[in-house]
Amino acid sequence: MNILRQILPISLQLSKCLSTVSTQQAFAALQRNVPPSVRAISTTAPRHDLMEFFDDKKNWGEQEVKHGRGWTKDDLRIKSNSDLHQLWFVLLKERNMLLTMEHECKDKMELFPSPERLDKVKESMEHLEEVVRERNRAYYELETGETGERPGKVVPNELGIRFYYRAFEHVIPKYANRKWNERHKFTFGGSAVWKFLRLYRERLYNEKRKLRNRERNEVVHLLRRFPNIDRETLAQRFPTVDVERLYKLDKIRMNQTVKSGSSSSST
Repeated sequence: MNILRQILPISLQLSKCLSTVSTQQAFAALQRNVPPSVRAISTTAPRHDLMEFFDDKKNWGEQEVKHGRGWTKDDLRIKSNSDLHQLWFVLLKERNMLLTMEHECKDKMELFPSPERLDKVKESMEHLEEVVRERNRAYYELETGETGERPGKVVPNELGIRFYYRAFEHVIPKYANRKWNERHKFTFGGSAVWKFLRLYRERLYNEKRKLRNRERNEVVHLLRRFPNIDRETLAQRFPTVDVERLYKLDKIRMNQTVKSGSSSSST
């Protein structure tokens, strides 16, 4: 009751000042006038309400928004745990804002400026999780000799498709847990399943083969159009294609001789 008696006149005085004083100024005046016994009760300073979910107004309608690069693992490894904790919430807030702006632009059929920002934020969050996981593994290996992560293994499902299953702790043992055994069957069999697996693997093989052929044709087109292109950079761009072998093809060398002959005749 004593605390309420002290707060009541202050609240009345604050309500009278709200019409002429801004919110932040009123909050500062309240902190100055509150006695030490009442100042232990903390309140959150007001921000911008739901506008935190939207980008700055100066970026609305722009075709491109200036932004930096994402956080790499090397940048995050030199940060402390408290810095990583704060950075995680900054990235989470940025991701929510970008997702809101992307949805708003789709709803209004407008162009979302610089959509690569969302990819960089997601990549930064993935790198941050990996760095935190590295520190956790190092700590547990130093203290207990184990990684400290949840154990798991690669198992097949009822259709024969392999996936990584993370283990969980259960009160009932595995041999006595009837519900778990009914829902988790890591075996497969039957002619229908084997037929499905054969067709599924054939489809995956055809997709890889088509992708490999597309990359090969693109490399051939680049070599024929730009004979002096840097082959090392091209090999890094297309790691599945043997650039040196394609460079020795007759149709590519013939195209180079024709271009060199035409250039010499023109001179």
